Amino acid sequence: MKKRQRLTSARRWVIKVGSSLLTNHGAGINRALIASWAEQIHDLCEQGIEVVLVSSGAVSEGVLRLGWKRRPTALHELQAAAAVGQMGLIRLYEDKFDRFGMRAGQILLTHDDLVDRKRYLNARSTLKTLLGLGVVPIVNENDTVAVEELRLGDNDTLAGLVANLIEADLLVLLTDQPGMYDKDPRNNADAVRIDLAKAGDPELERMASGGGAGAWGRGGMLTKVRAAQRAARSGTATLIAAGAEADILRKVQSGDAEGTMILPNQAPLLARKRWLAGQLQVQGRLVVDDGAVAALKNSGKSLLPVGVREVHGQFQRGDLVSCQDLTGREIARGLVNYPADDARRIIGQTSQAVEACLGYIDEPELIHRDNLVVL
Repeated sequence: MKKRQRLTSARRWVIKVGSSLLTNHGAGINRALIASWAEQIHDLCEQGIEVVLVSSGAVSEGVLRLGWKRRPTALHELQAAAAVGQMGLIRLYEDKFDRFGMRAGQILLTHDDLVDRKRYLNARSTLKTLLGLGVVPIVNENDTVAVEELRLGDNDTLAGLVANLIEADLLVLLTDQPGMYDKDPRNNADAVRIDLAKAGDPELERMASGGGAGAWGRGGMLTKVRAAQRAARSGTATLIAAGAEADILRKVQSGDAEGTMILPNQAPLLARKRWLAGQLQVQGRLVVDDGAVAALKNSGKSLLPVGVREVHGQFQRGDLVSCQDLTGREIARGLVNYPADDARRIIGQTSQAVEACLGYIDEPELIHRDNLVVL
């Protein structure tokens, strides 16, 4: 099967394991599963495959270690649980990998690490260096310091962004389900597993919206679909598969795993544009007319003031803003050349009229095409 050839030829993997799977739905860390994954990752590395592991479970393990009956909702309690749980989680991973003579390294990322260009490049360099040394990086969001409004949100999102960061060939999302279904299989006996899909298909999001996360997780199938779409920006294929299935990673590598395969729907973006597309927080919105939409999407043009109808928000020069069509759908985002107040004064004007409107001109474009990515 041609689609499975991507699995057998992938040389750089990002593997994500979720909290419900890792902690037996809150009963405690599943040591047997971690031992099995470590052994299989060792086998992959022996074949020259580079592996980054994105692991949930710190908060859930901390909740159990602290003797709490349920996952808290207060941010300071979640951060405390993460601090306690991370100790046991990483110690267990280290022990399991050490049995195979392997080294693991812990990488804790925050939203700011992926927004700031220098920190983004530094994180990429660190990950690639570890891979070059034969070390398995274990990545998690730094839950002990992340503030709510700047959270990445869940480790599916983080895994998709890490796939972009290191230009992975394959993203494997291990979950407690054997793949994605056309409807929630827990409530619908006639649910059918989706074998193959394309990233960015709106029908996928519609089907994924029917099932939420369990009490011990933050994600769900919808976050996995969106992670696959993020990963596709670097040409990465995604497989959603049952993490508790025996030898699951070996089956993935041999092309025998079932699960749901989500293939990229576009050519890989340049590294700078992947960085732009991966940012989760925008500082403002520009509403653009149909002509500007066509110029951005079909011709790869810069965004000129003449094509902008409305400016929303307060932003500064160099901030990330969202470009939306007249229906409110986001079609691009980029780094704006003018602060919000000045942008409001020049929208609808030709580039030649910018200096007359403002008394100065920095750039003839509101957003240059080199600093803009179409979504």
